[in-house]
Formats: sequence, structure tokens, C-alpha cells
Amino acid sequence: MTKKLLAHRSLSTRRSFTRSLVGEGGVIISYQLLAILVLSTISYLPSARAQATASEHTAARKSAVAAATHGAAGKPRMTEPLEKPAMPPASIYRLESSPRMISRFGLFTSFQVNVDAGGNNILGDAANEPSISVDPTDGNKIAVGWRQFDSVQSDFRQSGYGYTTDGGTTWTFPGVLQDNVFRSDPVTNSDDTGNFFYLSLLVNTFCGDIWRSTNGGQTWTEQSPDGAAHSGDKEWFTIDRTPTSMGHGFQYQSWTEFAACDFGGFNRSTDGGITWQTPVSIPNSPQWGTLDVALNGDLFIGAGDSGSGFWCVRSSNAKNPNVTPSFDQVTTVNLGGSLLFGAAINPGGLAGQIFLAVDRSGTATNNNIYMMATVQQFSASNGSDVMFSRSTDGGLTFSAPQRITDDPVNQNKWHWFGTLAVAPNGRIDSVWHDTRNAPNNTDSQLFYSWSTDGGVTWAPNVAVSSSFNPHEGWPVQQKIGDYITIVSDNTGGDVAYSATFNFNPNTGQHEQDVYYVRVFPSGGPTPTPTPTVTPTATPTPTATPTVTPTMTPTPTPRPTPTPRTLPTPRGRPTPPPRPSSLGSVTLPAN
Repeated sequence: MTKKLLAHRSLSTRRSFTRSLVGEGGVIISYQLLAILVLSTISYLPSARAQATASEHTAARKSAVAAATHGAAGKPRMTEPLEKPAMPPASIYRLESSPRMISRFGLFTSFQVNVDAGGNNILGDAANEPSISVDPTDGNKIAVGWRQFDSVQSDFRQSGYGYTTDGGTTWTFPGVLQDNVFRSDPVTNSDDTGNFFYLSLLVNTFCGDIWRSTNGGQTWTEQSPDGAAHSGDKEWFTIDRTPTSMGHGFQYQSWTEFAACDFGGFNRSTDGGITWQTPVSIPNSPQWGTLDVALNGDLFIGAGDSGSGFWCVRSSNAKNPNVTPSFDQVTTVNLGGSLLFGAAINPGGLAGQIFLAVDRSGTATNNNIYMMATVQQFSASNGSDVMFSRSTDGGLTFSAPQRITDDPVNQNKWHWFGTLAVAPNGRIDSVWHDTRNAPNNTDSQLFYSWSTDGGVTWAPNVAVSSSFNPHEGWPVQQKIGDYITIVSDNTGGDVAYSATFNFNPNTGQHEQDVYYVRVFPSGGPTPTPTPTVTPTATPTPTATPTVTPTMTPTPTPRPTPTPRTLPTPRGRPTPPPRPSSLGSVTLPAN
């Protein structure tokens, strides 16, 4: 690229010489002037090359990435990080408030998470990209991390967090992990004993670090110095929760390799996030994905090339602390389309990223591997669908892509931010944003579906939230984040999502806030049981049964804040006794 730049400049210079040396009729004006200009050009070229050196180093670093620079269908890879440092911290925060939002829609109630000390909505801020974790020993203890913008007048963001001790009815928002530190891409998780972990990206360096909470997300302790987890843009991590696994408690992290803290795209911690190994590269340098661990400790990464290329990558030795992790299986997965960045529904971000989940239920679907992504189908030129594929043979092969959204195919409709989770009993839950009921093809609702047969069939889609406009409340960035998240248990799923239910009279727009909602299969029809699928040696296309779309009326008025009332208690499995907690350093409330 630098050589082309210099050649272009040289040609441009020669053309300007000619124009200055040639008079009317093409008569040469001055050979002395020609000599002077040529000497000037010669002296200029080394300077131009020196100025281009930094760009050459950057380009060389990007070209060193193991994967080709084009996706499976020839589409150029995304070569810019999604997170970028920009504006300074906002100076005005939490001066005005309004009643917090409790938005009811049918059997489902969404509770606002990002509230002030009095439990009220904060006017003028924004919160998006929420990541939820649930204590597996006490389902009433839930924590959410998100991108906190103290003012919509700035894109400066921090790592916000909130917690609940009553199953999501009331929330406390103490503040951020570090005051006035530019952070993004929040990812939370929990281990099998109920400790919460929060992976946060320092945007100025693309380095990440892990924080731990031993009290249900009320306070957080940084496990290592700032940025010591290495990391990079769009990082994600998972934890091995199986007590019998060699890698029990290990944390595994992957990220976008070309926008890394230092190098590589993967590393692990064997001591709860205190120290992290030197990063290594993943075959194909996949990005925008997630990770999960099977019962035997094998690690699976589901990610792609930012276009239509998707892979499931396995490491069978990452669980062994005595070796450097390597990757011994790479499987191409067909999800029926391409990921979207900059789409009309979320102009400044993704329409959704890639999610992978492993079934650890011990049932007939045990060890199934599931992948899901929001894509624009190959046959479409607009809109998006939530697509799903499964493996029943340890990731060796995957099924043909299956459309989870059950409304009639319409390229003007957006089904976006699709994500999934697997319950301990093997049920798969999926949620996403959906414009099917919006005449303007923009206003969105949260939708839900589930499968009890390993993803062979899916329940009719159910709307679980009121409608909201995702194009209002943007904090300078023109997006409402890049993802939402869900954690499932045997009776339902806990969801964290962003929406714009609250109205700010000062701006005349609705605001981005984080919400919690409990979804559950009893909220809609039960799918027809189907026989268990027998694993096959090659991918076998599986027809998706035709279901009758359930029409969900779109509420005309915006939901009105209502007094706090406790919802009907939901059933949860009785948790095993929780082990004693380790001590933690308490962060001051903000």
C-alpha cells in the first residue's frame, strides 16, 4: 500500500511539473526550473518513506494474522476494531432522575437494572451491551455488567455493574469498576461455586483484565494488574465448571487477533484470572465469537471471519496445565449467510455476534455443540435472521443451517442480537430482538423460543417485551451495543438486554437502559416432541418443521412506569449448599 502511495505521489508531482513547465502550445519554459523541481522531488521521497514506516509496520502486523484477509465468499475481513477510544469523561452525572421502568408484556416483566441509589432511572445516561451471570447455587443472586455512558453527549464509557438478591425484581447499581477509566466489551461469568467474574477491555490499549466477586456481584476485586489478561477487541471468556475435569476452574479467553493487546488470539488462566499465559494464535484467526467447555474438559470456540465463514475450533489439551494449548480440530460450519456490521438496524455496530454452547446435561443430547448467529441469508439483500446449527459428534460435523425465527421470510424485517444458552436438563433457550410486528421495520421487541430435542425442533416464537425504538438514546455511537445475553436453568432463562422504554423529556427521546427479564417455556406453546437424532458422519440437512406464527399485538402506547410490586415467585431447582466465600476487597460505591 505504501509503494502505491509513493508512486501516486510521484506521478502527481510529475504531472504538476509538466503543467508548470509547459506554456500555451506546449512550449518548454525553463530547464533550470525543471532541475530545481526534480532535486526537490528526490529529497522529498526519503521523507515520505519515513513517514510511511509506521503504516507499514501496522500493515505487516495485520498481514501476519494466520487467516487470509478475505472471508469465505471473497468479502474482505473487517480490519478495524469495533471499540475505539475517543471522547473524555462526561462531567455531569446522576443529577436528574425519574421512576424506574417496570415494563410488563403478557406473562413477562422486564425490570430496569441501571438505577440510582434510590432505585430510580437516571436521566441523560446510556447503558448497553449487557452480560449476565447467575449464581448456580442460588438463582436469586444475579449480576449484570454493561457499557456505562454517564452522558449521551459523549461516547466515553466505563464498566458498569448491577446486582440483585431477589431474582431480578429489584436491582442495585453501585457504579463502575474504575472511575473515569475508558472500558468496554463487558463479559461476565460464574464458576460452579457461585463466584462471579468480569472481563473488561481497556479501550486505549486493547488489553483486558479479570475482576472477581465473591458476594453476588456487590463488590469486585481486580485479580491482576490492569490489562494483565492480554486480550483484544471483542474478547470473550468461559470457565470450566465440571469438578471432574482436569481443567476445573480454568478460564479461557479469545479475541480479535488483529486488534490485540500484544499478539495472538487466545490464552488461559489456571488460577482464577490472577495470571494469564502468553497468548497463542487460533487457526484461521476467528473473531466475534464465544467459547464453551464440554464435560471432559475439551474447549470449543465458535467464531468466524466477519463475513460468511464460520468455524468450530477444538482444543483437547487446553485443560492440561503442563502444556501450551494447541488446536486439534477445525470444522467449517454453514450458518446460511453473513454477519452484518453497520446494518440499518444498528448502524454503528454488529447485528449480532456468534454464540457457541455445549450441552453438559448428561441426557440424550449430552455433548451436543450448538452454534448460532444473526446473519443476512445468501438469498437476501436486506434484513437478517437468527440461524442455528448443531453437532452431535463432538464438533466433527454440523447440521445444515436452521432458521429459528418462524415468521414469513421478509427481507424488510430484522431479527437481530440472537443468542442462546443450554439448561442443565438440556433444553436450549434462545432470545433475540425482532421487528416483525413493526410497520416501520425498526421498532423491536425481545422474542423467545426454546428446544427440548437438541435443536431439531423449536417452539413457536413468543414476544416477551414491549416494542421500543433502538435508534433513540444513542450515546454519540450509533448503536445499542453489539450483543445481549442469557443464562438458562431447568425452568427458564435469565436475560439481560438493552431497550429504550424510558422517555427523557429534556431530550425528547427515549433512553438506552439495561433490563432484566425472566423467560420460561410455560409462557408459550410446547413444541411437539421428536425422536432423538442419531449422530451421522456427515452433515445431514434437517428440515425445519413449519409452524404457525403466533401473532403478537404491538402495544400502541409506551409502557408507563408502575409501582414496584413483587411478581409471582418463579420455581427454581433447589440449589446445593454453597461453599464458604473467599474474602474480597470492597470497591467504593459510585
